[in-house]
Amino acid sequence: MLQRFDWTNTMRAFLLAAGHGTRLHPLTDKTPKCLLPVCGAPMLSIWLDLCHRHGISDVLVNAHAHSGQVRDYLDAHRNGVNVRMVDEPVLLGSAGTVLANRDWVDGERCFWILYADVLTNADLGRMMQFHLERGCLATLGGYEVPDPERCGIMQVDAEGVVRGFVEKPKTPVGRLAFSGLMIADAALLDQIPESRPSDLGFDVLPRLAGKAAAWQISDYLLDIGTLENYELVQKTWPGLD
Repeated sequence: MLQRFDWTNTMRAFLLAAGHGTRLHPLTDKTPKCLLPVCGAPMLSIWLDLCHRHGISDVLVNAHAHSGQVRDYLDAHRNGVNVRMVDEPVLLGSAGTVLANRDWVDGERCFWILYADVLTNADLGRMMQFHLERGCLATLGGYEVPDPERCGIMQVDAEGVVRGFVEKPKTPVGRLAFSGLMIADAALLDQIPESRPSDLGFDVLPRLAGKAAAWQISDYLLDIGTLENYELVQKTWPGLD
């Protein structure tokens, strides 16, 4: 059973959903990636449910390809969460989106950054508790992968501090990859370059060496970036309960 994290104030999240979904063609030719169904439910719906269960009250969703469909879906389905949708006619990159919408998290002690094409039933409450106890600039969710050359790989010391990060390394130092789940303190915004587009993996996370902690995710997690993984998730997704 998932544990809900009790937060006395609003808790906000960026849910990044503006990718083209190129590797999922032809499924994404007419449907945005975030609305592709998993066991009958759109991935976006699953994410909003997960946020609601863990006390994330406000979610900003960005969209690019088929953005009108995303807006129509969100107008009809909020899943108990307050949602702001922003259309990106020109892609800003994962970090660029966060910086362009920094007003969304004004006054927040910390906030979530979540990749909508990752499917998980991770216990966000435990991850948030870990972040607050560590008092670091950011907490990066991590998971072991069989193909580290295709991922963002963290080098983590015995205390759980991230000492290095390389996106798609030619010579990986390990198999602990960034999961696409991240908690950031407000000061992280100062680490994002002004240039656009900018990417968290290439342009921000390498700057966090010694300032971020790693939270290893043991729950179900799968990056739905390929047709192979999209087929796999239909067979393996255990749901949120």
